[in-house]
Amino acid sequence: MVTSLLRNGNDPKKIDCHELRAQTGVLPPGLGLPASPLFGTDGIRGKAGELLTAPFALHLGYWAGQVLKETTVSPGPVLMGQDSRHSSDMLAMAIAAGLTSAGVEVWHLGLCPTPCLAILTQKTEAMGGIMISASHNPPQDNGIKFFGSLGSKLSRPITQQIEARLRGSCSIQNPTHNNWGKISHQTSLVHDYEDFLRQTLPSTLNLAGMRVVLDLAWGAAVHVAPQIFRALGAEVITLHDRPDGDRINVQCGSTHLEPLQQSVLARQADLGFAFDGDADRVIAIDSLGRIVDGDYILYLWGKKLLEQEQLPNTLLIGTVMANLGFERAWQKLGGQLLRTDVGDQHVQSKMWETGAMLGGEQSGHIICHHHSYSGDGVQAALHLATLVQQAGVGLSELIDQSFQTYPQILRNIRVEDRERRLNWQNCSALQLAIAKAEQAMGSSGRVLVRASGTEPLIRVMVESSQAKSAEFWTNHLVRAVEKSLVS
Repeated sequence: MVTSLLRNGNDPKKIDCHELRAQTGVLPPGLGLPASPLFGTDGIRGKAGELLTAPFALHLGYWAGQVLKETTVSPGPVLMGQDSRHSSDMLAMAIAAGLTSAGVEVWHLGLCPTPCLAILTQKTEAMGGIMISASHNPPQDNGIKFFGSLGSKLSRPITQQIEARLRGSCSIQNPTHNNWGKISHQTSLVHDYEDFLRQTLPSTLNLAGMRVVLDLAWGAAVHVAPQIFRALGAEVITLHDRPDGDRINVQCGSTHLEPLQQSVLARQADLGFAFDGDADRVIAIDSLGRIVDGDYILYLWGKKLLEQEQLPNTLLIGTVMANLGFERAWQKLGGQLLRTDVGDQHVQSKMWETGAMLGGEQSGHIICHHHSYSGDGVQAALHLATLVQQAGVGLSELIDQSFQTYPQILRNIRVEDRERRLNWQNCSALQLAIAKAEQAMGSSGRVLVRASGTEPLIRVMVESSQAKSAEFWTNHLVRAVEKSLVS
């Protein structure tokens, strides 16, 4: 495909992408690329078979390989992992073909959590990492996430370079000799990730006597998470515990908590953890069946690090979704919370900028720079279980002693028209509705309207000290979105 086109002839002159595209019809826009940016808050995501096709993945792999070779000093391979979706094999093989055609060696880890790929990318001194997963999205979706040699998400300037070349805004060097990369399957490296997680915990930790329920969402953590908890002595009950591409995230996992809540209560468990499809996020459930989201995990873990004098400037990084109750409770401890846009990439960037060691999202992405540079649901679950064990009281008691959340309502409105969705801020009627809600609530509430970076949704969040006020203005804004962007 790409490589055979590039190696025809012996003239090493630069070839203009636009000319080559016109001659062959193979390079973009033959791939049907949308006019809007490809990279969202978590890589490239969409329905498999539409944007995410084998030809697209092949070209993406080729140009990603070229850009990574130019922008990293590491001579190592590119690591690749995937979740359990049926389309993941297709995309992984196509990307690997593109990478090897760019002269890049590929180590395929197979089924593994996204943070496993990120950690191993750093530990093996790889050139970069690519994860095939749509995280918490439904089975028909898929995605492609890129990591740099440090194990953190690729920076925006580098992803922009990859996208520019995909779109033909480049000049390419016609190679004069063959320099193909190789693919090797390195599934055993996943055990190194498990060892790494154990090493981040106290060496004397013993979870014997703790009953834990794990909802594995038919996804990437089905082997890793139960094995580690059992090795630490916990009694483990698993839900949705096989890799199943038809059912990944369907009515289970971190976005559908009812099965876990019911199981924790029915089995009289001490706590439960729900992961998403690629296990880069986690939501906990206490023994009373209450939801313990990322705000609570940040507060409890942050408080522990504060007591250990391991939290520089008493600083936590959250997002615009972080609850006001969490923020004000953290301030009472003498801490400060800085907010970013939604997306763990934004949290990570602010952590680098400020030197913060702990940050995350209400949705369950938690990043601790003491241990790694990516959100890790399994790691966060292990550390929360450790906090409970060391406290000598249940998670429910720790939650009761932490803070009360402000009533916060989040509604998702499906907007299939991509251009309308991404340009919602230009809708004057919607802006007027937002201004009206903000003026009415004043300092007692917050409004957040945003386009999802991973799904065809407009998200409306209203937070208020009064539940009735939050509900009224949420309904007001949902109607405004539906009238302006859907009808």
